[in-house]
Amino acid sequence: MGSAAELAAAALMMLGFPALMLAALVPSVPAFAAAAAVTYLADHYLHHKGSYLINRLSKVRAGLSIRFLIRQLLLVLLLARLSLADDLIFYGAVAGFIAFYGLQAPHGALVTLIRNRRRMPVATRNVDLASRIRIPDAPPRPLLHRSAEKMLHLDLAAVTGVIVSAGMESAAAGFIGIAVTLFLGCLYVLALVPYVRGSKIPPNAEKVLAAVDDWLGEYRPETALYFSGSKDSAYQVNMWLETMEQLDSRPLIILRERAVLERMAPTTVPVICVPGGVHLMNMDLSTVRVTLYAANVGKNIHMLRVPTMKHVFIGHGDSDKLASVNPFSKVYDEVWTAGRAGRDRYAIADVGVRDEDIVEVGRPQLAPIKTWQGVPEDGPRGGAADGRCPTVLYAPTWEGWDDNPGNTSILLAGENIVRTLITADPPVRVLYKPHPFTGTRSAAAKAAHQRITALVEKAAAEARGPVDEAAQDAAKAELARIEARIAELSGTGAEKRDEAEATRDGVVDVAKHEEIARLRAEWNDAYWRSFPAHEHRVITGAEPRLYDCFNVSDAMVSDISSVVSDFIASGKPYAVTDSAELGEEEFKRQNTAVRAAVILSNSAAELGGLLAAVRDPAADPLAVDRKELKRYLLGPDEPKSIDQFNTAVANLALKAQTRNLGQEARIAATEAELTG
Repeated sequence: MGSAAELAAAALMMLGFPALMLAALVPSVPAFAAAAAVTYLADHYLHHKGSYLINRLSKVRAGLSIRFLIRQLLLVLLLARLSLADDLIFYGAVAGFIAFYGLQAPHGALVTLIRNRRRMPVATRNVDLASRIRIPDAPPRPLLHRSAEKMLHLDLAAVTGVIVSAGMESAAAGFIGIAVTLFLGCLYVLALVPYVRGSKIPPNAEKVLAAVDDWLGEYRPETALYFSGSKDSAYQVNMWLETMEQLDSRPLIILRERAVLERMAPTTVPVICVPGGVHLMNMDLSTVRVTLYAANVGKNIHMLRVPTMKHVFIGHGDSDKLASVNPFSKVYDEVWTAGRAGRDRYAIADVGVRDEDIVEVGRPQLAPIKTWQGVPEDGPRGGAADGRCPTVLYAPTWEGWDDNPGNTSILLAGENIVRTLITADPPVRVLYKPHPFTGTRSAAAKAAHQRITALVEKAAAEARGPVDEAAQDAAKAELARIEARIAELSGTGAEKRDEAEATRDGVVDVAKHEEIARLRAEWNDAYWRSFPAHEHRVITGAEPRLYDCFNVSDAMVSDISSVVSDFIASGKPYAVTDSAELGEEEFKRQNTAVRAAVILSNSAAELGGLLAAVRDPAADPLAVDRKELKRYLLGPDEPKSIDQFNTAVANLALKAQTRNLGQEARIAATEAELTG
């Protein structure tokens, strides 16, 4: 249900319809009026909240239209039970409700037609189409937002009028209500008509695609990031946005799903979303020399078929999971890995990826991660941790799509890990940041997450330590100011535009973009100062980001995932849980990223070694191993990863250009032979 209020509303709505039928059979006009009011209000509330129950009802033929129809039929039954079946109001109510439902068809057709005609064959961001084609404003949002619900609720006037007539034995109120309902229904339909023709609709697909090709010819993109995936995979493209913004060549992002475009983070890079494969294959991408792929998906074939560009798999994380050595990777011209470890994984897996096609480029996304200087002996560190109370981040991954016990530590070890940390002596501060998918597939994982959350929150409430209330109040005030400014710069949810308007106006203001980036950094700093440095914390949602948690932590406990590989960039001590109980030797053999980790059993009894390393560098036997592993997994610190990445792009672009010139020379030679 989402909340206790939603559960109550759902119960009232489900009980309201039997109550309506009972009131109609008795018959009781006051009882019917009360039950009708309850069903209206509960239905509206659940729709407003987007309740799960509302979506499920439509799957069992109890959708919105059916619920309104049942209420109206029960009202007709009430009239019959009141011996009004031969009265004029009875025939007026039946005719009025039939006419009202007759208006639903043109209303629904117009809404669907408007939405379809305003759906662009290609949706864009940071692409100047406004100067090339005319894209009109969308209809006023109230006309299309939750349109079916609004149209059906127009029956409220008719239902109220008929109920009043039934109670007063006078037909006047009923006919007035019916007239109001039909008038408003006709008015709603007529208000939609202008938006399905003429200057109110965007150009056809042919003109839009021609405008996009014209822009491409002017912009001449050189390096493209191609991505296809579900709405939940948008993070996989988001992690590459800053890297694309730092390319020396002209970048372009090509998406295949509108849902991903809607969830993509703001960027200054031009973005083209092309849902149709035919449209993509006909698009002029002749200037693109290198295309980067962040995921192995079927739709990649629509770009892989283009021979004038070189194709590179860059992935969306670096770990020892099987996805990192997918045999599909051999279809690319090159596979780029962070460090030597990625190259060795493919060699061991023997899936057909040649060693000469692998290029080590580092991980540009890891630049924000600060390297560890050790825990200071006294004084605050970044306003988050201090020498007396180190911070340990627990960042487990989610349960995955199968029930492999090695997927996550949440189920078998999570509570033991957190309980050991919050009771440590000397104390440590615990940050718990679970994977956003935690509990989405497994009820057991969801329950374990809730128990861990309760443990951390209870420990936070009981913890004692120095508190600077004035400084915290100032930080909270600063947070409010920053959030208000970011909201002002970003716009509010009420300003949501449709796809056509977003395409026309979706050019990022670079100055605002840079200011928001600066404000987010200030927000992060203020966030860590807004509560005591010793306070345990459960961190969910997008902010603060995972790397921000890395930077304020002195150590991390996690599972086998790219999170571990990323944390290694910090050089800080870390522990990884062997949830499948493979044993330390086998666990390290199978997982490169744990070779410099404290290996935990499900009891978490080995956490003492991690805490000792955090508190005293002399008690850290894995420090040298971590340094060597960092280079092995992520490559050298110099040159910087973004420089390595740009060099790899330039080298591959040169190969593509050499190939294309060779093709042109061979074609010219063949034509000369034929004409000679």
